Amino acid sequence: MTLSVRCADLLESGERGRLAAWVDAHPEGTPFHLPEWSMAVAKGCRQRSHYLVAEGRHGIVGVLPLTEIASPLFGRALVSTGFGVAGGILAEQGMAAAVLGQAAWQRATELRCPTLDLRGGPCPGEAWHRDDATYVGFVRRLAADDEAELLAIPRKQRAEVRKALAADLTVEVGADRAARRAHHAVYGESVRNLGTPVFPAALFAAVLDVFGAEADILTVRHQGRAVASVLSLYWRGTVYPYWGGGTAAARGLRANDRMYFALMAHARARGCARFDFGRSKAGTGPAAFKKNWGFTPEPLVYFSRHAEGAAPRSINPMDPKYRLQVAAWKRLPLWAANQLGPWIARGLG
Repeated sequence: MTLSVRCADLLESGERGRLAAWVDAHPEGTPFHLPEWSMAVAKGCRQRSHYLVAEGRHGIVGVLPLTEIASPLFGRALVSTGFGVAGGILAEQGMAAAVLGQAAWQRATELRCPTLDLRGGPCPGEAWHRDDATYVGFVRRLAADDEAELLAIPRKQRAEVRKALAADLTVEVGADRAARRAHHAVYGESVRNLGTPVFPAALFAAVLDVFGAEADILTVRHQGRAVASVLSLYWRGTVYPYWGGGTAAARGLRANDRMYFALMAHARARGCARFDFGRSKAGTGPAAFKKNWGFTPEPLVYFSRHAEGAAPRSINPMDPKYRLQVAAWKRLPLWAANQLGPWIARGLG
C-alpha cells in the first residue's frame, strides 16, 4: 500500500473538520489529537504547529500532531503533542505509524530539533527509546450519583470529602472573563508554591475558545475568595480535569477535595461516564492523591528519538539539576513568578 504524508493546513475549516471527524471516529483518539488543540497551543504559546496526515488511496489513515518547541532555556524539540499528556501517532495500521514516525523525524531534522517526543501511540520503529516508567495515568468510570460516588472513594479519602462538603465553600462553573481571571490567579499561586512556572493565560484562553461548550472552569470559593479552580475538557463522554490547583489556604479548607467531587457531579450532569484524572509522575504525592480517590495507576508509554550525540531534553522539575531553581522559584513573590513564569513555561511543551 502506497502512503503519502503531508502537513495539514489547520487554517482551512474544511480540513479541520475532516481531521476532527477522523480523530473522533478512532477508538484511541484523545482531545490532544484534535486540530483544535494544536491551534490553541500555537496561538496561546506562539509555538508552531506541524500537523502530519498520512493518506492512502481512500483517504486518511493516520495523523500525528506535532508542536515545534523553541526555548532559550530548554532548547528545541518537536513534541506530540505540545502541552498535552497524549497525542502520539494515531493510525489505522502499522505501516501508517512507521511512515508517520519517519516523516516526523525528517521534519525534526529539517527544523534542527535534536529531540522528538511522542506521548502515547504505537512505537514507530527500532530507533525510538521507550519510556513506560516516568508517568502513570488515572481513569475510571463515574458512579451513578453522588452517594454512589462517595462509596467508590476509599474510606479515608471519603471522610475528607464529607468534611469538604460540610465546609463553608461554594462552587461555580463558567468560562467568562471573570472565571478565567480567577482560575489563572489560583493556578499561578498553586504552581509557584510547587516551584514551577505558570503557563500563559493566553494558552488557557485559547483552549477555552477553540473547545467552546466542550470546556469550562469550575472554581471553589471560601467567603467569596477563589481558593481552588480547574479547567476541564469534555470529549466522547469523558471529563479531563486538566489545569487545576489550589491556593495555600485550599489544603486546610479541603477545597481541592470539594473541587474534584463537584466536578464529578458536574460531568455526570453533562452526560459523561468517565473521569480522566490525568497523568502524574510515578511515586509522587499527586499520584498518591489520585490513588486515594480510588483510581488505579496505569503506566503511560512515551517514545523519543534524539539526534546522534544529543543529550535527552530534560524539562522534569524533579531532575536533581533543577533542585536549586525550584527552591528559588518557591520563594519568589507571586507577582514576579506570574510575570516571569509564562515566558519560561511557553518553552516547556
